[in-house]
Amino acid sequence: HVGGGGARHVVFGRLATEQHHEVDALCRDALVGHRPTVPSAPVRIRASEAAAGIGGRLIGPDVTFDGASFDSRSTVPGQLFVPIVAERNGHEFIGAARDRGAVAHLTSEPDEFRRDGTAIEVADTSQALLALAQWARGRLDAQVVGVTGSVGKTSAKDLMAAACGAGRRTTANERSFNNEQGLPVTILNAPDDTEVLIVEMGMRGFGHIAQLCEIARPDIGVVTVVGHAHTELVGGLDGVARAKGELVEALPASGTAVLNADDERVAAMRSRTGADVVTYGAAGDVRVSAVELDGFARARFHVDTPWGSGATRLSVPGAHMVTNAAAAIAVAGVVGVDLDAALEWLTTATVSGVRMVLSTTPSGATIVNDAYNANPTSMRAALDALSAMDAGRRVAVLGLMAEIDDPGPAHREIAAHAAALGLDVIVLGTDLYGIEPAADPLAAIGPLGAGDVVLVKASRSAGLEHVVELLAARQR
Repeated sequence: HVGGGGARHVVFGRLATEQHHEVDALCRDALVGHRPTVPSAPVRIRASEAAAGIGGRLIGPDVTFDGASFDSRSTVPGQLFVPIVAERNGHEFIGAARDRGAVAHLTSEPDEFRRDGTAIEVADTSQALLALAQWARGRLDAQVVGVTGSVGKTSAKDLMAAACGAGRRTTANERSFNNEQGLPVTILNAPDDTEVLIVEMGMRGFGHIAQLCEIARPDIGVVTVVGHAHTELVGGLDGVARAKGELVEALPASGTAVLNADDERVAAMRSRTGADVVTYGAAGDVRVSAVELDGFARARFHVDTPWGSGATRLSVPGAHMVTNAAAAIAVAGVVGVDLDAALEWLTTATVSGVRMVLSTTPSGATIVNDAYNANPTSMRAALDALSAMDAGRRVAVLGLMAEIDDPGPAHREIAAHAAALGLDVIVLGTDLYGIEPAADPLAAIGPLGAGDVVLVKASRSAGLEHVVELLAARQR
């Protein structure tokens, strides 16, 4: 765990000599405090000021809280707890949050804890959370970077945090906290000395990103890819482009849109903003070239930018990560980070959650865990990465790609792409690929040994993390 910024680096399995050097350097930097840009504690907010800022009513003593949480399980001492009323009524967990150290809570219902604690009474806790974050954004002296896209936004966000962290005190949202709960708590939990705040913006329909932009007021807007994700919500790819483009439309004239030059729908968003535009990709202002992959499909590449040229390597597998890294380099340049420093910090950057995570089984086989999310664009990229790895057997364990508007053809096209790459394909839980789903994944995969690689990928709803756990415990 590096400093207080929440960056966790987990090392497991057998490491090559080069990887040992990288891990040694990372740990050494952490121990000697080499990373001065890790921010301090969240900004302290008086409950009375927060209540006045959002039109709520303070009940109980006027305390000071440090940031906010909407999940009682992850609440830390000193925070404000926000009970969200959804499938479960968050008011049921106020007591649990207080037990974990919450010093105050929002409330829209009578609750027993307002008698001997501090509460801010509001009409709707979800709307109050948005209002509180909007109020707190006005107190934050930082450049805000909004990131959206059908694929790559979380990985790009993590790489941006690394690149920007090379020269600016940088805070980024945890994991994929990109909705109307995750984005506000990211703002509220940002330390007051943050210089660059990076927030993901997810999309569930028209107007959703525009609403998030009203809260975060981004200075820089990054769009990664317009692809086949959530297309059923907006009527296809053109609808996705329209919804994602709400980010660049929200930028001030003094801001900067950072756009993927290799995606024509993203590149066309240039016409939708009065802000400056910086493009990235094979033909962008930040231009990548000479991409080479090692035996685990980790890329080395050259980059030319408006701020100079250089080369770097990534520790995350997949040629598609180069595009995400180019976006990170572009943002780092826009916020004034030295190019050489940004390129160096990218070499040890990791990405959140179960995205192209490498591990080793007891038998010596390699697992590529990419089971967090899937759509046709990200699925092709993961299969291409698997195909590029040095391996005896290359096995793709695939599950459902959710929330796409024409799932049958999309799944069959992925199956055809995997076949063209010569991959062994095991399908679980769906017949949409045109392949009989396996009842027993381990039996279908068969014995594995050193030099074999297994990719596990599906949408989160498919729950294929259990396959990774089974493989990790398997002896052969």
